[in-house]
Amino acid sequence: MMHLAENSQANRHRAFVAAALLVAVPVFIQAPLVRLAPTISLAITAFWLWLGYRWIKQPNLHLWGDLLVGFSWTWLAGSVYWGWFRTNPYIHLPLEAISLPIVLVLMFYGKAKIGNYFYLGSLLGTAITDVYFYCVGLIPYWRQLMLSPDRASPILHSALLRMETYEGVGYAIVLLSLLIMLGTIPMRASSTKWWAFSGAILSTILVDSLFLVAAILA
Repeated sequence: MMHLAENSQANRHRAFVAAALLVAVPVFIQAPLVRLAPTISLAITAFWLWLGYRWIKQPNLHLWGDLLVGFSWTWLAGSVYWGWFRTNPYIHLPLEAISLPIVLVLMFYGKAKIGNYFYLGSLLGTAITDVYFYCVGLIPYWRQLMLSPDRASPILHSALLRMETYEGVGYAIVLLSLLIMLGTIPMRASSTKWWAFSGAILSTILVDSLFLVAAILA
Protein backbone atom coordinates (compact mmCIF):
# COMPACT_ATOMS: atom_id res chain seq x y z
CA MET A 1 0.00 0.00 0.00
CA MET A 2 2.85 2.34 0.89
CA HIS A 3 4.51 1.56 -2.44
CA LEU A 4 1.33 2.42 -4.37
CA ALA A 5 0.91 5.72 -2.52
CA GLU A 6 4.55 6.62 -3.11
CA ASN A 7 4.15 6.11 -6.86
CA SER A 8 0.80 7.88 -7.22
CA GLN A 9 0.40 10.37 -10.05
CA ALA A 10 0.24 13.27 -7.59
CA ASN A 11 3.52 12.20 -5.97
CA ARG A 12 5.19 11.83 -9.35
CA HIS A 13 4.23 15.39 -10.26
CA ARG A 14 5.33 16.71 -6.86
CA ALA A 15 8.67 14.94 -7.15
CA PHE A 16 9.24 16.33 -10.64
CA VAL A 17 8.51 19.93 -9.66
CA ALA A 18 10.42 19.69 -6.37
CA ALA A 19 13.45 18.14 -8.09
CA ALA A 20 13.48 20.91 -10.68
CA LEU A 21 13.33 23.57 -7.96
CA LEU A 22 16.03 21.89 -5.87
CA VAL A 23 18.45 22.00 -8.79
CA ALA A 24 17.81 25.74 -9.19
CA VAL A 25 18.03 26.55 -5.45
CA PRO A 26 21.86 26.47 -5.23
CA VAL A 27 22.09 29.08 -8.01
CA PHE A 28 20.08 31.65 -6.06
CA ILE A 29 20.71 30.71 -2.42
CA GLN A 30 23.82 28.57 -2.01
CA ALA A 31 26.03 30.49 -4.46
CA PRO A 32 26.02 33.78 -2.52
CA LEU A 33 26.16 31.95 0.83
CA VAL A 34 29.13 29.80 -0.10
CA ARG A 35 31.11 32.84 -1.25
CA LEU A 36 30.53 34.67 2.03
CA ALA A 37 30.65 31.73 4.44
CA PRO A 38 31.71 28.38 2.90
CA THR A 39 32.10 26.72 6.31
CA ILE A 40 28.52 27.60 7.26
CA SER A 41 27.27 26.33 3.89
CA LEU A 42 29.13 23.05 4.47
CA ALA A 43 27.72 22.73 7.99
CA ILE A 44 24.17 23.21 6.68
CA THR A 45 24.59 19.86 4.89
CA ALA A 46 24.25 18.13 8.26
CA PHE A 47 21.01 20.01 8.91
CA TRP A 48 19.55 18.95 5.53
CA LEU A 49 20.48 15.32 6.24
CA TRP A 50 19.04 15.42 9.74
CA LEU A 51 15.80 17.00 8.53
CA GLY A 52 15.58 14.60 5.58
CA TYR A 53 15.94 11.47 7.71
CA ARG A 54 13.50 12.90 10.25
CA TRP A 55 10.87 13.56 7.58
CA ILE A 56 11.44 10.27 5.78
CA LYS A 57 10.10 8.43 8.84
CA GLN A 58 6.79 10.30 8.67
CA PRO A 59 4.28 9.01 6.08
CA ASN A 60 2.94 12.47 5.21
CA LEU A 61 6.46 13.91 4.78
CA HIS A 62 8.21 10.81 3.39
CA LEU A 63 8.49 12.14 -0.17
CA TRP A 64 10.00 15.46 0.93
CA GLY A 65 12.40 13.76 3.33
CA ASP A 66 13.52 11.37 0.61
CA LEU A 67 14.19 14.23 -1.80
CA LEU A 68 15.92 16.25 0.90
CA VAL A 69 18.41 13.44 1.54
CA GLY A 70 19.34 13.46 -2.15
CA PHE A 71 19.51 17.25 -2.15
CA SER A 72 21.92 17.08 0.81
CA TRP A 73 24.52 15.38 -1.39
CA THR A 74 24.31 18.07 -4.08
CA TRP A 75 24.52 20.77 -1.40
CA LEU A 76 27.61 19.08 0.07
CA ALA A 77 29.35 19.00 -3.30
CA GLY A 78 28.46 22.61 -4.04
CA SER A 79 29.76 23.76 -0.67
CA VAL A 80 33.09 21.96 -1.08
CA TYR A 81 33.77 22.94 -4.69
CA TRP A 82 32.51 26.52 -4.76
CA GLY A 83 33.79 27.20 -1.27
CA TRP A 84 37.41 26.12 -1.68
CA PHE A 85 38.15 24.85 -5.20
CA ARG A 86 36.18 27.08 -7.58
CA THR A 87 39.34 28.33 -9.32
CA ASN A 88 40.06 24.79 -10.54
CA PRO A 89 37.33 23.76 -13.01
CA TYR A 90 39.13 20.49 -13.79
CA ILE A 91 38.07 18.97 -10.47
CA HIS A 92 34.50 20.28 -10.62
CA LEU A 93 32.92 17.04 -11.80
CA PRO A 94 34.89 14.73 -9.45
CA LEU A 95 33.83 16.87 -6.50
CA GLU A 96 30.22 16.94 -7.70
CA ALA A 97 30.41 13.14 -7.59
CA ILE A 98 31.88 13.11 -4.07
CA SER A 99 28.74 11.52 -2.62
CA LEU A 100 28.28 8.95 -5.39
CA PRO A 101 29.70 6.02 -3.33
CA ILE A 102 27.25 6.80 -0.51
CA VAL A 103 24.35 7.03 -2.94
CA LEU A 104 25.27 3.71 -4.54
CA VAL A 105 25.33 2.04 -1.12
CA LEU A 106 21.92 3.53 -0.27
CA MET A 107 20.57 2.28 -3.61
CA PHE A 108 21.92 -1.20 -2.90
CA TYR A 109 19.99 -1.29 0.37
CA GLY A 110 16.91 0.34 -1.13
CA LYS A 111 17.10 3.48 1.02
CA ALA A 112 16.09 7.03 -0.02
CA LYS A 113 15.34 5.85 -3.56
CA ILE A 114 13.73 9.07 -4.77
CA GLY A 115 16.52 11.22 -3.36
CA ASN A 116 19.16 8.96 -4.88
CA TYR A 117 17.64 9.27 -8.34
CA PHE A 118 17.36 13.03 -7.90
CA TYR A 119 21.08 13.15 -7.10
CA LEU A 120 21.95 10.97 -10.11
CA GLY A 121 19.85 13.15 -12.41
CA SER A 122 21.49 16.29 -11.08
CA LEU A 123 24.96 14.76 -11.44
CA LEU A 124 24.27 13.61 -14.99
CA GLY A 125 22.98 17.05 -15.95
CA THR A 126 26.11 18.62 -14.47
CA ALA A 127 28.33 16.14 -16.33
CA ILE A 128 26.71 16.96 -19.68
CA THR A 129 27.14 20.69 -19.03
CA ASP A 130 30.81 20.17 -18.18
CA VAL A 131 31.27 18.12 -21.35
CA TYR A 132 30.02 21.13 -23.32
CA PHE A 133 32.54 23.38 -21.57
CA TYR A 134 35.37 21.00 -22.45
CA CYS A 135 34.27 20.46 -26.06
CA VAL A 136 33.86 24.15 -26.84
CA GLY A 137 36.95 25.28 -24.92
CA LEU A 138 35.20 27.29 -22.22
CA ILE A 139 37.20 25.93 -19.29
CA PRO A 140 39.89 28.69 -19.47
CA TYR A 141 37.16 31.36 -19.30
CA TRP A 142 35.63 29.63 -16.29
CA ARG A 143 38.99 29.74 -14.51
CA GLN A 144 39.59 33.38 -15.47
CA LEU A 145 36.15 34.35 -14.21
CA MET A 146 36.80 32.76 -10.82
CA LEU A 147 40.27 34.34 -10.53
CA SER A 148 39.20 37.80 -11.72
CA PRO A 149 35.49 38.33 -10.98
CA ASP A 150 35.96 42.09 -11.46
CA ARG A 151 36.60 41.37 -15.16
CA ALA A 152 33.41 39.34 -15.54
CA SER A 153 32.00 41.38 -18.43
CA PRO A 154 34.88 40.95 -20.94
CA ILE A 155 35.44 37.33 -19.89
CA LEU A 156 31.78 36.40 -20.39
CA HIS A 157 31.76 38.25 -23.71
CA SER A 158 34.76 36.25 -24.93
CA ALA A 159 33.12 33.01 -23.78
CA LEU A 160 29.94 33.95 -25.64
CA LEU A 161 31.92 34.43 -28.85
CA ARG A 162 33.20 30.85 -28.47
CA MET A 163 29.66 29.59 -27.97
CA GLU A 164 28.47 31.38 -31.12
CA THR A 165 30.88 29.47 -33.38
CA TYR A 166 29.63 26.57 -35.52
CA GLU A 167 31.36 24.23 -33.09
CA GLY A 168 29.72 25.86 -30.08
CA VAL A 169 26.24 25.82 -31.61
CA GLY A 170 26.68 22.26 -32.90
CA TYR A 171 27.69 20.84 -29.52
CA ALA A 172 24.89 22.81 -27.86
CA ILE A 173 22.28 21.24 -30.15
CA VAL A 174 23.63 17.72 -29.62
CA LEU A 175 23.95 17.97 -25.84
CA LEU A 176 20.65 19.83 -25.44
CA SER A 177 18.94 17.05 -27.39
CA LEU A 178 20.63 14.51 -25.13
CA LEU A 179 19.41 16.33 -22.00
CA ILE A 180 15.85 16.46 -23.33
CA MET A 181 15.92 12.78 -24.26
CA LEU A 182 17.36 11.69 -20.90
CA GLY A 183 14.89 13.93 -19.10
CA THR A 184 11.71 12.90 -20.89
CA ILE A 185 12.07 9.16 -21.49
CA PRO A 186 12.10 8.27 -17.74
CA MET A 187 8.77 10.11 -17.36
CA ARG A 188 7.10 7.21 -19.15
CA ALA A 189 7.69 5.16 -16.00
CA SER A 190 5.15 5.04 -13.20
CA SER A 191 7.87 5.19 -10.53
CA THR A 192 8.26 8.46 -8.61
CA LYS A 193 12.04 8.08 -8.46
CA TRP A 194 12.29 8.36 -12.24
CA TRP A 195 10.22 11.55 -12.22
CA ALA A 196 12.62 13.03 -9.68
CA PHE A 197 15.47 11.99 -11.99
CA SER A 198 13.76 13.71 -14.94
CA GLY A 199 13.03 16.88 -12.99
CA ALA A 200 16.67 17.20 -12.00
CA ILE A 201 17.97 16.68 -15.54
CA LEU A 202 15.48 18.98 -17.27
CA SER A 203 16.08 21.73 -14.71
CA THR A 204 19.71 21.69 -15.83
CA ILE A 205 18.51 23.27 -19.08
CA LEU A 206 16.95 26.14 -17.13
CA VAL A 207 20.07 26.71 -15.03
CA ASP A 208 22.33 26.62 -18.10
CA SER A 209 19.99 29.08 -19.83
CA LEU A 210 20.39 31.50 -16.92
CA PHE A 211 24.16 31.45 -17.36
CA LEU A 212 23.74 32.00 -21.10
CA VAL A 213 21.52 35.02 -20.43
CA ALA A 214 24.15 36.36 -18.01
CA ALA A 215 26.83 36.03 -20.70
CA ILE A 216 24.61 37.78 -23.27
CA LEU A 217 23.76 40.64 -20.90
CA ALA A 218 27.44 41.07 -20.09
